[in-house]
Amino acid sequence: MYTSFFGLNEKPFSITPDPRYLFMSERHGEALAHLVYGVTESGGFVQLTGEVGTGKTTLVRTLLLNRIPDNADVAVILNPQLTAHEFLATICEELGIKVPDDKNSMKALTDALNQHLLDAHANGRRTILVVDEAQNLAPAVLEQVRLLTNLETAKQKLLQIILIGQPELRELLARNDLRQLAQRITGRYHLEPLTREETAQYVEHRLRVAGALGEVIDSGAKKAVFRLSQGIPRLINVICDRALLGAYTQESRRVNRRLIRQAASEVSGELNQAPAWQRFAIAAGILGAALAATFVLSVIEKEPDTVDAQAVIALIPLPEEPVVDEPTLSEQLSLASGLTNTDVAMATLFELWNLEYTSNGRDGCLQAAAAGFSCLHQRGSWNGLRQLNRPAILSVIDASGEAHEIVLITASDDSAELSIGGIGVTHPVSAVTRLWFGEYLLLWRPVGGAPISLGAGSRGVAVVWLRESLAEIDDRYRSTMADSEEYDSDLDNIVRLFQRDHRLEVDGLAGPQTQIIINSLLGADGTPRLSSPRIARD
Repeated sequence: MYTSFFGLNEKPFSITPDPRYLFMSERHGEALAHLVYGVTESGGFVQLTGEVGTGKTTLVRTLLLNRIPDNADVAVILNPQLTAHEFLATICEELGIKVPDDKNSMKALTDALNQHLLDAHANGRRTILVVDEAQNLAPAVLEQVRLLTNLETAKQKLLQIILIGQPELRELLARNDLRQLAQRITGRYHLEPLTREETAQYVEHRLRVAGALGEVIDSGAKKAVFRLSQGIPRLINVICDRALLGAYTQESRRVNRRLIRQAASEVSGELNQAPAWQRFAIAAGILGAALAATFVLSVIEKEPDTVDAQAVIALIPLPEEPVVDEPTLSEQLSLASGLTNTDVAMATLFELWNLEYTSNGRDGCLQAAAAGFSCLHQRGSWNGLRQLNRPAILSVIDASGEAHEIVLITASDDSAELSIGGIGVTHPVSAVTRLWFGEYLLLWRPVGGAPISLGAGSRGVAVVWLRESLAEIDDRYRSTMADSEEYDSDLDNIVRLFQRDHRLEVDGLAGPQTQIIINSLLGADGTPRLSSPRIARD
């Protein structure tokens, strides 16, 4: 629609992974080097992780199209939510291996794969296995991956493996029961978001590839893109694409900061459409807050030793109803900017769980793990976060583009109780979601203290807990083998039914989200929630 208006050959910010648009930042160059090492060195076992949208899949496609040796055969698994048997069968299909007559025999599949690898080695060919979204691998499949690394000759491994996934993959492989697999990884790399300078270069790179001859997005707009996207390429693409469309509809040949902010607001799904009288009331409220802030600052200048920063925030009056629109929350964030950091937010979250938090530079999630808790850090929707029903640290961006960490304490259909720098405030949900782009961190208490995804092949007391908990929630989830410690097909079907009922991804794998929702429904004592649980224990 807007391509010809800007003199472009195609849309420059499509979110579809396209190796032509790969921007080789320093981080991406290092990541690609690790991948190339994994496919050129015999027996290389490489792990690449990164947040959602940082460009992992684009790197993989670049690797497969341009960097694979001519003497290499590649098996690519893009959806690893498979059983161990399906995992082996998929590898055989990808490599063109004739599946044995006994298709249900793991031994037959392994023997066929091993023979193929030996034949390929004898003919001077390499065999590479690439597993994308590897954080979704079930424990039984990870054990199968470990066993595949045992396929070797007297001098070298026969199969080169590359695991690519989100940061949860690092946590998964850090588990004690997977240490044998983790020890075999010869190369690790975590792909970080782009810096401010790299974000500007990334935007220009994509515009040039699409055919731009002049400046389409100005320097101020690029800075706003970085602040609003936090350097994540996928968010950069979405925001810039919407901004170009907005500029086209306004017949503007150049995208400025205002268009970027407007685009980010539209992307968040919450447009600011307040009527004129409400905008006037908002402005009056902000002016009142500013005057109050001036008064408080004068008090601090006179008696600096008797006033702390949190007290300052408490003294600043909030606008009264109906002044509840986005600028009110944004103004509070701006005034509290010195306190809206991860350390203060993590301390508040720990307090909600009655945990002790130490501000000594030690990672908060490590402190949580020492107390038997686990962090869930990801991007999602507001409804998805409410379904998990746990207080969470939200990463938000104020109207000036500055980032803040605040805590969502409770939430209803219409309003949300927040902690901004340790001070409690309440705002409409629309005001929060307008500044929030889906990133959150919450704490949860996994069974046994360590986060374990339960799936086909899992055994132990955690499986018994899963059976008993599902049965307590609803008789439809009651298992015929109530005391069995084995994750059998009956339990797999029950988990899938539960996931379908609660709008989760139906994969039969009881991962963190499934377990958190189960705990929320059971209503265990001492667990803080966004809203009251639907099921209470006797």
